[in-house]
Amino acid sequence: MQVFTADGQLISQFGEKRRIPLTLEQMPPLLLQAFLAIEDTRFYEHPGIDIIGIIRAATVVATSGDFSQGASTITQQLARNFFLSREKKIIRKVKEVFLAIRIEQLLSKDKILELYLNKIELGQRSFGVGAAAQVYFGKTVDQLSLDEIAIIAGLPKAPSILNPVRSPANAKARRNIVLTRMLDIGAIDKAAYDVAIKAPVVSRLHGAQITASAPYIAEMVRQEMVNRFGEEEAYSAGLQVITTINSQQQAIAKQSLQQNLYDYDERHGYRGPVATLWQATLKPEVTEQPEFEQPKRLDNEQIIAYLDKQQGLEDLVPAVVTQVNTKSVQVILPGGTEATIEWEGLKWARSFITDRRQGLAPKTADAILSPGMHVLLRQQQQQWRLSQIPEATSALVAIDPHDGAIRSLVGGFSFSQSQFNRATQAKRQVGSNIKPFIYSAALDNGYTLASIMNDAPIHQWDDNAGIAWRPKNSPAVYDGPIRIREALAKSKNVVSIRLLRGVGIDNTIRHLQRFGFAASDLPRNETLALGSASLTPMEVVTGFAVFANGGYLVKPYLIDSILDAEHNIVYQHKPAIACDACEAAISETPAVTAELDPEAEMQRLFNTLDSTEQATVSSQVPAKPEVAERVLSKQNSFLIADALTTSVWGGGDWRAGTGWNGTAWRLQSLKRRDIAAKTGTTNDSIDTWFSGFTADLAVTVWVGFDDANRSLGRAQWHANMGQSQSAGTEAGARTALPGWLSYMQQIAPSLPVNALTPPVGLSSVRIDTKTGLLSRKTDTSSSFEYFISGTEPTQYSGNDVQPISFDSKKTATEKEKDIELF
Repeated sequence: MQVFTADGQLISQFGEKRRIPLTLEQMPPLLLQAFLAIEDTRFYEHPGIDIIGIIRAATVVATSGDFSQGASTITQQLARNFFLSREKKIIRKVKEVFLAIRIEQLLSKDKILELYLNKIELGQRSFGVGAAAQVYFGKTVDQLSLDEIAIIAGLPKAPSILNPVRSPANAKARRNIVLTRMLDIGAIDKAAYDVAIKAPVVSRLHGAQITASAPYIAEMVRQEMVNRFGEEEAYSAGLQVITTINSQQQAIAKQSLQQNLYDYDERHGYRGPVATLWQATLKPEVTEQPEFEQPKRLDNEQIIAYLDKQQGLEDLVPAVVTQVNTKSVQVILPGGTEATIEWEGLKWARSFITDRRQGLAPKTADAILSPGMHVLLRQQQQQWRLSQIPEATSALVAIDPHDGAIRSLVGGFSFSQSQFNRATQAKRQVGSNIKPFIYSAALDNGYTLASIMNDAPIHQWDDNAGIAWRPKNSPAVYDGPIRIREALAKSKNVVSIRLLRGVGIDNTIRHLQRFGFAASDLPRNETLALGSASLTPMEVVTGFAVFANGGYLVKPYLIDSILDAEHNIVYQHKPAIACDACEAAISETPAVTAELDPEAEMQRLFNTLDSTEQATVSSQVPAKPEVAERVLSKQNSFLIADALTTSVWGGGDWRAGTGWNGTAWRLQSLKRRDIAAKTGTTNDSIDTWFSGFTADLAVTVWVGFDDANRSLGRAQWHANMGQSQSAGTEAGARTALPGWLSYMQQIAPSLPVNALTPPVGLSSVRIDTKTGLLSRKTDTSSSFEYFISGTEPTQYSGNDVQPISFDSKKTATEKEKDIELF
């Protein structure tokens, strides 16, 4: 089974047999000659059986009772591989002869040879020469050298003991026999023979030629295919699975997630080397360059031998420190390559104390490393950088809000490190990522984006706990009366709680269930307003997609189609789509009367056509798309999406000193007004989230530890690290947002800019930004706001005083009195 991206890149392959089918024209002539030389020299001359070979084998059997002699032609081997067992019995041999003769009658010699070279077992689960070339040498057949061709050609006799991975010595001996036979029949000359016979046998197992790294995706597909077809068919039928994944977006998603984790990890300090091979003590003498006493230092050959046994992870490479200078470090890499880590790649490495505390910024390299340390490095901007395996982890998932197609998904830092898919399996508290859904419930229950709420501390006595519940804003800043739009953009906790109280917990939970959230994941208390619900990133992004697509609940899917070994489509996914036009067409379809059923009449007319005409009609009539369930009105989804753009762009007037930012203000660098987004942070920064969308892509990023009790902590920056001197608690805007932003910076240019368009049923009126009431002013104290028709304010703000209309007959003194009265 092979798994591909939507654009044809190989993600993975599974199963008992590895096969890369090739045509005879795709195989190099030397490869064909090698197999003919060792397996069937008279292949193009005999009728399927080799009489000379049979007589020789029969003589051995009669004289010794030994059935090990082969004498099978390539056609006989093909017959056995397709239809018979490998047991050495006379009856099997008789069947093999008759089948071989019949095959020769049906197929050309070239076709028989092509089938044989694609079918033959060649060890290590490889079947066919294409798979063997890839498995043993990591090459395509046209890249094989003569000695490698001879090794593969020698495998059919006993692939388990002659393959070069298991026994290089056996493979070499068999290779030499093949080369000798090729020389004897004139397939190669003496010069080529001499070069090939002296070549060392160099081979190791190579996996599939993966062109798109998406192991979490591959495992999701494997599980679904086994559930759908069962293990035997899934692994052995040669199925090809086409996913919805975009290979470019997937690569960007992985890189963005990993870089974001590296950045978080560096903020919190260096935890030290992987191991110390020898002790190095810094000499006390003050010199320009640090000097170390190293009585048990290993030589370079010992270091290289040690590194050959070590493994990296993802893009992390093992290295051993050999020399420490004032502002740089010399290391040896696997294979003996020497490299330098400059100060730019070292200066981040303050010592890690706790998740909340780091040591002072280092001033020299010897404060970080010493000779003999086994460390991990990675390359950044073509420079080596000291690094380490991040202890925090993350998930990123992006879906198409139109139909739920998963475009990219990464379930953790490294699948090799942990197969747990945090994108689909990790239920974590969502923090303020829940607020758009709480506010959506409020809009369905009498509130508007201009409704004024009290942004003030809450003190509520809890009889059961015997203490007062005092939820706080983060940061603990309170603005007093505030419009709902601004409260959502600033992520005001106490406003969210007051909205929940106004709507009611039961009503809110019922509303949240519309987005696909299970009631069992939604706590029935006021902490729900702060994000105590536990959801997976996949569930969260599906919920946000409802706002992106105008109110439809789409179902995420990964498999677009499945093809059998002959490239016939055996399954084609037909997603339910978010489609206003489709929904409108369905709603406008006239009711069917008892007198005439149009559908039945169409079927009657269709039945009068012959089969050819029916096929023509069927091919021209497009399939009726299935429309996803509408769970939210167009008006509600638009209002929340529009309010979430304020989270990015803020409000007020900076020139007038009244400007303010939303929590997602860093997204302004994308310079797009069609992006809506929301941060999320849980108590003690245990979970951080960032979710955002355009009309064509919804993306959620989560960052945290697998240990749900461990806080992401706090980090202190230092000026000499090239950063501003600011301390900060890890939060959605600081920890998860950068990963989302990095992803979208590279994806956004390929997404069309689709400005939010207000649907029918909304009105826009000018309001006073302080009171949310109507305003006639056109200065910075007012702005336009959207309302569901019929919910607009009817009163003018008390701040909105009409311009003075002076009576021209009044004296100047009377006009001055009017002004004073005003």
